[in-house]
Amino acid sequence: MTATDPSPAPAPASDLIATLPGHFYTDPALFAREQERVFEAVWFCAVRSGDLARPGAFRTVQVGRESVLVSRTRSGEVRAFLNVCRHRGAQLCVQEAGEVRRSFQCPYHAWTYDLDGRLIAAPNLAGMPGVDRAAHGLIGVHVREWLGYVWVCLADDPPSFAETVEGVVAERLGSAEAIGNYGVGGLDLGRRITYDVRANWKLIIENFMECYHCGTIHPELTEVLPEFADGYAAQYYVGHGAEFGAEVEGFTVDGGAGFGRLDGVRDDQDRRYYAITIAPQVFVNLVPDHVIVHRMFPLAADRTRVECDWLYAPDTLAGGADVSRSVELFDRVNRQDFDACERCQPTMASRAYRAGGVLVPMEHHIAAFHDWLAERIGAPAGGGAAPAATAEPGV
Repeated sequence: MTATDPSPAPAPASDLIATLPGHFYTDPALFAREQERVFEAVWFCAVRSGDLARPGAFRTVQVGRESVLVSRTRSGEVRAFLNVCRHRGAQLCVQEAGEVRRSFQCPYHAWTYDLDGRLIAAPNLAGMPGVDRAAHGLIGVHVREWLGYVWVCLADDPPSFAETVEGVVAERLGSAEAIGNYGVGGLDLGRRITYDVRANWKLIIENFMECYHCGTIHPELTEVLPEFADGYAAQYYVGHGAEFGAEVEGFTVDGGAGFGRLDGVRDDQDRRYYAITIAPQVFVNLVPDHVIVHRMFPLAADRTRVECDWLYAPDTLAGGADVSRSVELFDRVNRQDFDACERCQPTMASRAYRAGGVLVPMEHHIAAFHDWLAERIGAPAGGGAAPAATAEPGV
């Protein structure tokens, strides 16, 4: 991969192509279909592995229509289960996060499960020798750990993780090895901010994928990444990372110096910003000295919770480094973006947007996301075909 400035893609067949119709962002029935056919059917980034530091640590996460209980066993493995007692269906854990010593006990009738999900006790269970305890354990879901996060899939037969998650990252960056240079799984959490966004999850994805708006609403970001002012997002090109401005020292709110380059980051990745969308709910942002990971949790057709993690080298945090200037840059970007999404959400129900809007050429790659979604929910997207991401010049 060569580090060169982007140039415009070949002229598309049409300057404007259609977006999704407005009801895709407001219809509760369509959102329910997305919950079933998207969030409950693909790999979903649920929990940061470091949030489960000890055996018995757990978090509950909303994945589609299901509450999922993610915990660490006494042997150190991560397990995930539907958060439902097998007796009468009470929610097993109502807290968002916590820690148990050896088992989970339902607060309704005291059915008790070990950290592997096995039924180990219940009132009068000893007097019911015909009960098959193995058959009445918690319902497990598929689990993978990658990039320091726990990914879950509720499907009986999950899609290939290598193809639908790792492969997406490799395709965006131009190689499977590129993200490994950042050592994301070995970084530590420096800051986490949770945002309650009053907008449909797709508006947030579409916003993140394009930079047509950057010159309008992101003054701090375009000072650090001047090419973003031209409107082309880094994701428009395969393998391209937006270059820092000539006078910029680091990815900070004032462009001042950040921290030492992460071990493994190559010279051609230095002073570059890479953005990756892993549908349906993860954004990964790579800069030389830290990594920013967004996880979206769609709660309703018009509401999305976003957890954003800023990750740094362990020795950076252990040395007491002040990360506030690097956090502030993308926190401002997030708030500017989410304000824009919330400005759009009410108008999705307008008769003016009944047939949707349009994508200009530098947004055409968003149509691939629309097609991806439409295929999964079995509905016509209403958008035009878009070219695949354009190879970075010289690649």
